Amino acid sequence: MTTPIIRAIRKNYPHAHITLLAKPWVIPVFDNNPYIDDIMFYENSTRHTKGFGTLRLARDIRKKKFDMAILMQNAFEAALITFLGGVPVRIGYNTDGRTLLLNPSIKLDKRLKKVHLIDYYRGILKGAGLVDDGRKLDLFISDKDRKDADDIIASLYKNIDWQPTCRDARPCVSTISSPIIGINPGATGGTAKRWFPQRYAELANRLAQRFNTKILIFGGQADKELGEQIKELAQSFNGSSQTSNSSSNNLNDKQKSQFDGSVCVNLAGKTTLRQAFTLIEKCDLFITNDSGLMHAAAALETRQIAIIGSTDHIATAPSSPNSVIIRVPVSCSPCLKVDCPKKESYLDYHTCMDKISVDMVMEKCESVLESIS
Repeated sequence: MTTPIIRAIRKNYPHAHITLLAKPWVIPVFDNNPYIDDIMFYENSTRHTKGFGTLRLARDIRKKKFDMAILMQNAFEAALITFLGGVPVRIGYNTDGRTLLLNPSIKLDKRLKKVHLIDYYRGILKGAGLVDDGRKLDLFISDKDRKDADDIIASLYKNIDWQPTCRDARPCVSTISSPIIGINPGATGGTAKRWFPQRYAELANRLAQRFNTKILIFGGQADKELGEQIKELAQSFNGSSQTSNSSSNNLNDKQKSQFDGSVCVNLAGKTTLRQAFTLIEKCDLFITNDSGLMHAAAALETRQIAIIGSTDHIATAPSSPNSVIIRVPVSCSPCLKVDCPKKESYLDYHTCMDKISVDMVMEKCESVLESIS
């Protein structure tokens, strides 16, 4: 969600050499970004671990002789590293007792704690007297990556006549009668943000039947087993008793023969982050929990349905007109917890997700997909 800030910095300093300091796992988010000249790796788990690693990073920064650092992070360490790195202008919020380490120090308006994170970051620019450039997220995909994604999709949908083309000025989106649908059942930082695997599985089964397609399961290495669980559960539903009136068109024998019999393809842990981005761009619909891939889909303007429970939908909602949020307000949400703090035996356990039914999500999916058919 920092990409609008990077674009704005380039707008303010069109001739500057802009270097991004980022952890290795997040680098693909900034690949091909035309507003960045260089990327500096923050190897926090190896050579830049806290202690001597912090001093080593400060030394690496000092060698670059930067004129200015704009700190998106609120952490004390971020200000300390740039201070020790000899950066003369260090712009950031005056949080975490770091006022004396900043130059200038931007006073945090308490109202910004109640807005979207994009607007929170934009407040840094405003406080520093810099020109803003809007809220639009950026994620840049290369032509080669798009071609690779075309090949992957063609192999997964090999029994259907699939040709990449353009729709609504978006590059290479499916025109097959069977839409490309992705789900992202995982989320970092615990289970509280996750809709239930059984419900994702039932939804996948119903979507596969209703729209004659396979469902692509996205996720990282940590989500691989979750993806397999959902794939197996989705296969176990016969569909006849699970479908609503609006999705009661079961596959006929000819349609079933188009696939290998599986409802889902588990891509979790089998793609790089960059490959995941390109495949999400190909999706006609992406269904996800509150996660990094949710924001990637928003940046790519992929049509998506975001299932929100324990997190703050005001602060972290997907910033895209093509995104639909499903949430049911409950008294304990947003709790921002890693896992639901209530006991599983309680009737109100994980109620923020429990109140979101398969029917609710299916109805939204049908509405989105039928609007583009």
